Amino acid sequence: MDLSRAMWHKSTRSDANGQCVEAALNLPGVVPVRDSKDTLGPVLMFKATAWATFVASMTAGEARA
Repeated sequence: MDLSRAMWHKSTRSDANGQCVEAALNLPGVVPVRDSKDTLGPVLMFKATAWATFVASMTAGEARA
């Protein structure tokens, strides 16, 4: 998949030492996620619905990071 138009955003849970992930929320139907320290490295791809479920469960405290 072409990720050249991905607009990457760091997690609001990122810590000061750079241990964080970035997600691109602007691509239709998918959410790519990558390590912010390795922007040219591998990217995990999630269906947008699966990502929304994950975020909702984290927000509700159902899962722990």
